[in-house]
Amino acid sequence: MSRRLSRETALQVMFQVDMAKAEPDAAISYTFEEFAVPEASQNFARRLVVGTVAHLPQIDQTIQSVAKEWNMERMANVDRNILRLAVYELLYCPDIPPNVAVNEAIELAKIYSGEEAGRFVNGILGVLATAQNNQGIALEDKPLPEMQDMAVSKTEEAGIKPLAKGDQT
Repeated sequence: MSRRLSRETALQVMFQVDMAKAEPDAAISYTFEEFAVPEASQNFARRLVVGTVAHLPQIDQTIQSVAKEWNMERMANVDRNILRLAVYELLYCPDIPPNVAVNEAIELAKIYSGEEAGRFVNGILGVLATAQNNQGIALEDKPLPEMQDMAVSKTEEAGIKPLAKGDQT
């Protein structure tokens, strides 16, 4: 099973839900069929989409609490949905290491949005991962610091190292 493919599929579905106001189940079915998503990748993609949609208000609030200079509507559509999926993984998927969730989101941003988007996603998720790491508690339980300079790697401060090539969860 390729979790990268699952995340890419989940991103495609979330984009449809966000931009076309598609029903999540219809967007999932359409994407699985249209892009011939292997069955092995479907379960994780579905888990990401269903979980993200179920917790969307909390996820958006968490993102907004860090990215104070960027309201959700002002963010690039792809970046916003990459962040939503990654924040879902950070907050609600204890079986996924934070460094994996952050690194995968950064890679998706670089592929689907651009190098600057990778830095933007890194900055926001780095603040969240640092807060989670420093506080040792669920992110939604404490106020979060504002995102500072995106050029500083917040993921490094959180002790998150880049994944080796081919290292995915």
